Amino acid sequence: MAVATAVLLSTALYAALLWIMHGQERTDQIQRLAHQGRTVVAAADAGRLAAYPFPSSRALQQVVDQNGRIVAATPGMLGRPPVSVARPNPVDDRLATRACGIDAPGGSCFAIVEFRVRNDSQTLYVLTLEPETALIARPVPAIVLGFLIPLSAALAGWGAWATASRALRPAAAIRRELDEITATDLGRRVPVEVRDDEVTRLARSINATLDRLERAVARQRAFVSDVSHELRSPLAGLRVELELALTEPDGADLHHALEAMLSKSDRVAEVVADLLALARLDAGKDFPREEVDLAEAVDQEIRRRPRRARFELVHEGPVRVVGGPSELARLLTNLIDNADRHAERSVTVRVHRDPATATRPATAVVEVVDDGIGVAAEDRERVFERFTRLADGRHRDAGGTGLGLAISRDIAEAHHGTLTVTGRLDDRPGARFVLRLPAAEASPGEGR
Repeated sequence: MAVATAVLLSTALYAALLWIMHGQERTDQIQRLAHQGRTVVAAADAGRLAAYPFPSSRALQQVVDQNGRIVAATPGMLGRPPVSVARPNPVDDRLATRACGIDAPGGSCFAIVEFRVRNDSQTLYVLTLEPETALIARPVPAIVLGFLIPLSAALAGWGAWATASRALRPAAAIRRELDEITATDLGRRVPVEVRDDEVTRLARSINATLDRLERAVARQRAFVSDVSHELRSPLAGLRVELELALTEPDGADLHHALEAMLSKSDRVAEVVADLLALARLDAGKDFPREEVDLAEAVDQEIRRRPRRARFELVHEGPVRVVGGPSELARLLTNLIDNADRHAERSVTVRVHRDPATATRPATAVVEVVDDGIGVAAEDRERVFERFTRLADGRHRDAGGTGLGLAISRDIAEAHHGTLTVTGRLDDRPGARFVLRLPAAEASPGEGR
């Protein structure tokens, strides 16, 4: 493409230069003919036309009177009829023109310069003519320029190839590196040039994508490993109980074995249910949404089953959000169950609405505060990681899956909210989980 463009541009430039040289040559010819004509005009003014023809003159000239009779002529025009051309206009004594098909030696078309000379007795017309210049008036420069066309095209092609090769060399290196990266070697990265151009920015974007992919794969592998670990223990225990029951089918501990197997199967079911919830959240956030009263939902979750700790619900009326009812119910259940497991005696749940400000919209807030030992500052983000169970949690609740808080945060983020954990505001021992969700439009009288 670059070569073709160069050929077209070079050809157009070559034609333009030929036309310019042709025009310059024609201008020089007219000036030359005019100079020759003025010599004859000077002779006519001096009354020396009787000395014509000049045998040594190579010019083609005629002097014609107003009646069309030839008064004088150079040797090349002797015996030829008068040149029939237009005459100069009344306000100008000179006319430069061209004519074809006239009786003159040397060509078919001629450049002609005509002068009008007036004296007391008559008017004379001095015509000087010469074969018209060819299109290629200067062959040597034209040949040199003709050689420049393929040369310039070759140079343009080479320059385009070199430029493209230099620009695409980093892209080729990126492609080779990407071809060698596999799922087992995600730590590799494509080379990044020092320059600041589109290829460099593409390399940075690819490396950022590979970073995210590596983190996702690492998270998936850790997830699979954790799932395997979480399911291995209850399944192994269930197998042991079954083997014991088979060795003593009529033993006195059969009922105890069946209860143990039921407990193990419940734990497996909890892990599977949590995994399904995580899979649904990872697959998409487009679950059906409707208006939900958080105060009412918390009250229902607290009353749904007996609790170990004493619960107190504090609210000042409905606090509504727009979200998935079953997802929000699971989030609140996880927070309430977590607080029930870790509390010493009591749990306080506060539901309120923070009004809108100049920097943020109105927010629905649920605070779940227990009087347990709390969560250390360095563990307050780690508790939301999947299958993370702190030492105190394993001691208090050996049957937990370590997925409840991770699911709760994912649900909160799917509703464009946040879920965090801090210490109690009164500096007493315990944990304070704070859920913030965008509040629905408040009805008159709400949120005060």
